[in-house]
Amino acid sequence: MPLFNLTDLRALLGREERLIGLDPGAKTIGVALSDVRLTLASPYGSLKRGKLSANAAEIAAIARKEGAGGLVVGLPLSMDGTVGPAAQAARDWTLALSDATGLPAALWDERLSSAAVNRFLIGEADLSRRKRAEAVDRAAAAWMLQAALDASRTA
Repeated sequence: MPLFNLTDLRALLGREERLIGLDPGAKTIGVALSDVRLTLASPYGSLKRGKLSANAAEIAAIARKEGAGGLVVGLPLSMDGTVGPAAQAARDWTLALSDATGLPAALWDERLSSAAVNRFLIGEADLSRRKRAEAVDRAAAAWMLQAALDASRTA
């Protein structure tokens, strides 16, 4: 399945279908979920990064349970906006995940999402390092999905 731009992905969704936001890291995948109106993203959880088939099955199960019709995956562009090895790996993983789950997907720039979430959790939420590590993946996924929802919102 090809990758979509976010506007086209939103147009593919059925009435009251949600989007799943994914922030794939080396060890875990942060998961966020939009509301049915596609205006608000909320942290959902995290998955242990493993074989694509296992992660795809977990993500497809979340989609069925929560009524999601598409994926928005974080794209780790270089600070200058270029596509480096990490971004190419994320693109390849997203294409394979979309094929494995049967869900259409779009990529969204996730530069600095984890740094922003960590700053918030340190300064505002005053969480310990251990509790912060548990929360950062899902919060970064929600941060990224919220930015995508905001940027693709129509009047």
